[in-house]
Amino acid sequence: MKKIMIIGSGGAGKSTFSQRLGEVLQLPVYHLDALYWKKDWVLTSHEEQIQVQRELVTQDSWIIDGNYGFTMDIRLEAADTIIFIDLPRIQCLYRVIKRRVQYHNKTRPDMGEGCNEQLDFEFLKWVWTYPKVKRPVILGKLQAISAEKNIVIFKTSAELEEFLQKL
Repeated sequence: MKKIMIIGSGGAGKSTFSQRLGEVLQLPVYHLDALYWKKDWVLTSHEEQIQVQRELVTQDSWIIDGNYGFTMDIRLEAADTIIFIDLPRIQCLYRVIKRRVQYHNKTRPDMGEGCNEQLDFEFLKWVWTYPKVKRPVILGKLQAISAEKNIVIFKTSAELEEFLQKL
């Protein structure tokens, strides 16, 4: 496990888990949200994101957390380990709302500078529809590469914790 990709719904705990995993394994951690959003919620172009991720994956070791479907194949191809945090929808929604309250008028550590926590209908809808819309696509991609990659799917927070404790 030297090149680890972490994916999952908003509120699944990707950034928290990747940070803890990075500390345990002594690997650099990259949060796609922090790379995608520039100061004050200015979007990075798709072309720039593709270039940034192509450069990142050439490093000897890394943990990259985040979804961003338009660049997912770059990471899938380069990763030796893919971790899919597949927690229940209601748990993800609860965490998203809790995070909004916790970081009110603040920027999360895994976000770009000046990107104070927000919560809008579109994001809530994305989290709500993730199990039905995004999850099947991701599972299909993982199935297609399962013979050549180490794929780990976590269904509960307890499984995440147990995994970290065993390292």
